[in-house]
Amino acid sequence: MDLSTTRRPRLVILTSDKRADPYNLEEIQALADVVLTDADGLPDAIADADALLLWDFFSRALPDAWPRASRLRWLHVSSAGVDHVLFDELVASGLPITNAHGFFDQPIAEFVLASVLAHVKDLHGSKELQRARVWRHRETGRAADQRVLVIGTGGIGRATARLLRAAGLDVTGAGRRTRQDDPDFGTVVDSARLAEHVAGMDHVVMAAPLTPQTRGLIDAGVLAAMEPHAHLVNIGRGAHVDEEALIEALRGGQIAAASLDVFATEPLPPESPLWDLDNAHVSAHMSGDVRGWQDGLADIFLDNLRRFTSGAPLRNLVDPVRGYVPRSS
Repeated sequence: MDLSTTRRPRLVILTSDKRADPYNLEEIQALADVVLTDADGLPDAIADADALLLWDFFSRALPDAWPRASRLRWLHVSSAGVDHVLFDELVASGLPITNAHGFFDQPIAEFVLASVLAHVKDLHGSKELQRARVWRHRETGRAADQRVLVIGTGGIGRATARLLRAAGLDVTGAGRRTRQDDPDFGTVVDSARLAEHVAGMDHVVMAAPLTPQTRGLIDAGVLAAMEPHAHLVNIGRGAHVDEEALIEALRGGQIAAASLDVFATEPLPPESPLWDLDNAHVSAHMSGDVRGWQDGLADIFLDNLRRFTSGAPLRNLVDPVRGYVPRSS
């Protein structure tokens, strides 16, 4: 699709009172006629928009506003995941969609490594003993040579694999295409046959995009196939995991622990049993949110806006059928 134009594009930025506007808004306004709107104002604002920036990337307002988007030629989502915008009408339209592919890879990989080490070294137990003012010497595990299955062979999964390998862990990948010579994973097994591959793993890390194939991938059968000492880390999406089955697996000691940054409902409801389970470690969907992350997302968008206004190829083009940016993009 030719994105070049002889006039200034009209850009709608969907924001909210929970997030500051992009720090480089003046530079954005130098390239486009900008309209800032919240979810309530989106249907009217999008009616004559050439481009839409989902700065509030958690918003679910776009499907309802979509029938008004007759002139839209580009959508940018300021997050790595785009599953929430891939409704049927948008996918069928062929509209170019870009995202923040790559930005969160290293921060999330660091979060996974921290979660693995906190589990192996029982740092959670040490904190509880500290609160109780109990001095209890004990032995903890050794991370080196433990086995990890990383589900998802995209940028986040690869950055995670590299960090875990650097710490001495034995890493295997799980993805759509099996292979034996992957540069980051070595062996990649079939994620569709996950229950066959989790046995013997000390840690299972969910790092895949949310697609129809990965929704509910970690179900009761997969959890039953995991080792009793296994540790689950989910930094993908809450919908990757059957949450009720996970709660039962944690309660019954079917698996040892879970480090969870994403949930079926967010914020995690106060009544969720996950809050009270000693072997569930909850964080507030923050694995990639290092200091300065919003400025980094604004820089990615500005780079693509310059490309859009000049007719140059956009970066981080999402394949709407696959639900993510292919590695060649």
